Amino acid sequence: MRRASLWDPFNAEEGQKGRAPPPAPGPGDQAQVCGGGQQRYPLSMPPLLRPATPTDAAFAAPLIQATAGQIGYALTGEGDGGDAARVIAAFFRQPDNRLSFGHTLILEEGGSPVGLAVAYPGNEARRLDEPFRARLRALGLPDRIDPEASPGELYLDTLAVVPSARDRGLGGLLLGACLAHAAALGLPRLGLLTVPGGAAERLYRRHGFASGGVRQVAGEDYVHLVRPV
Repeated sequence: MRRASLWDPFNAEEGQKGRAPPPAPGPGDQAQVCGGGQQRYPLSMPPLLRPATPTDAAFAAPLIQATAGQIGYALTGEGDGGDAARVIAAFFRQPDNRLSFGHTLILEEGGSPVGLAVAYPGNEARRLDEPFRARLRALGLPDRIDPEASPGELYLDTLAVVPSARDRGLGGLLLGACLAHAAALGLPRLGLLTVPGGAAERLYRRHGFASGGVRQVAGEDYVHLVRPV
């Protein structure tokens, strides 16, 4: 039987429910020292990481679409951001697809969600795309979905933090959690796609990612970045 969530083992591995792992190192973050380790968040309100549930769809879907852009339109068969987000929300509530709650980690601050990471093993990418292909066929559209992930990696489909919570190292917490989870799953590397030459690529490279080549997805070029865990 498949786990309801890829992230089910997460809290057990960390040893304490909701405890955030150390942030992935990155220059430019304001850091505070606590117990010998660097923390990039207020000491009085440490963020919590938890597996997503279907009830997170209203928060997660618009953030996923805003990050995915053209890829989100291609997956859903919609040309409007709001319509695409509504389709993503419906898939998010269901198990066993690439944008399911079962592949999503939520970051909370002060009891409210402020960020998320969607990740899944690259070996499972084609199977997890099938529900989206079925939707495209039902709409009478071509069901081709360009491959993004590579076998042998934990593929980071989406990493996003709401605008009001950015520039405080919270993305680094999510990235660190994904690296730790890849290791826990026995996967040797974390992979992702990003726009070539943009600020996101520069940030990921500072976090130790290197280029794995350029891929065309939904008619646009993306650089495939990889980092060993």
